[in-house]
Amino acid sequence: MGYHYLNLRARAKINITLDVLGRREDGYHELKMIMQTVNLCDNIFIKKLSEDTITLSTNLSWLPSDSRNLMYKAAELMKSRFGIKTGILMELTKTIPVAAGLAGGSTDCAAVIVGIDRLFELGLTMDEMCALGEELGADVPYCIMRGTVLAEGIGERLTRLPPFPDCFVLLCKPNVNVSTASVYKSLDISDLHHPDTDGIIADIKKGDLKAVCGGMYNALESVTVKNYPVIADIKAKMLETGAIGSMMSGSGPTVFGFYTGYEEGLAALKEVRRTFRTKEVYLTTVFNERTHLL
Repeated sequence: MGYHYLNLRARAKINITLDVLGRREDGYHELKMIMQTVNLCDNIFIKKLSEDTITLSTNLSWLPSDSRNLMYKAAELMKSRFGIKTGILMELTKTIPVAAGLAGGSTDCAAVIVGIDRLFELGLTMDEMCALGEELGADVPYCIMRGTVLAEGIGERLTRLPPFPDCFVLLCKPNVNVSTASVYKSLDISDLHHPDTDGIIADIKKGDLKAVCGGMYNALESVTVKNYPVIADIKAKMLETGAIGSMMSGSGPTVFGFYTGYEEGLAALKEVRRTFRTKEVYLTTVFNERTHLL
């Protein structure tokens, strides 16, 4: 008979590498990056309604709950595309920091696509869901696929990679806000370091976390760290507290560090939280399960 409601977990992502290869004629940048899902989640309740309407509520009063929200846009798109005449209720409990370089909005959108496919028994393939996601945002297809993935183009060309080595991940979003558009606008493509992405893929296949950390690089740090030096300070603090490697995710400002032990990671969390006076510090793990967002 199918589902009448679902509880979904929408997981955050980090970048293991982020390389900018050039600027495209359409104004977007050509990227090559390794993406990794982590177990920091938003929770989404989604339910069928008898009346033909879309309702979205969140635990953050300032978040838009109309067509400015990617979740709402996903519901609108799927209702229109598949002729769904009944309604959809969505309740979002946000944990992933907003505008943080962790794809929080994109992963919520991805969860709605997967959830509506399940609720209304549409029978969509992964590729079909990713194509829908691409219409809504560059990171959405990846957030549908999840796991360890090479993303190319503007992020829509996805290649599954072997699972990332198990480890603990410390995430810290400092008390600053970063505009992704302004970061790309300020980027000097002629003067960028380019990570050895293929070499890091080989290290992931070997399960060599130390080698991966030695090669991690985010080209956008050249802009964001210059404007927000606290990012470099957090990286240094994570390395000081035992992280094998530390890097900014996406366009920032969130910084992550990899730790091999839980106690070490927990001690680092306390130290980072105390030093930088931010509540948005989380200790989690990498996510490698290859299932949908349920």
